[in-house]
Amino acid sequence: MIPTPRDNDIAACVRAALQTYFQQLDGEKPAAVYAMVLRSVERPMLEVVLEMTGGNQTLAAEILGINRNTLRKKLLDHQIVA
Repeated sequence: MIPTPRDNDIAACVRAALQTYFQQLDGEKPAAVYAMVLRSVERPMLEVVLEMTGGNQTLAAEILGINRNTLRKKLLDHQIVA
């Protein structure tokens, strides 16, 4: 049985945002939705975790479950840190 997301679940928020996105296309063809969603979710996630850790990238990487070098690359890609 697949659980139904609660209103405050991240999945529910993403679902609602995507439904709105598709409704607002007004006949335009969507493109690169996968990359758009990942980028849209990844940036705020990185920002919040960095805020929680006081900017400690080692701790942030540990919380995220990724290598610190991977985190650093993502931060640069999103232009979160110089």
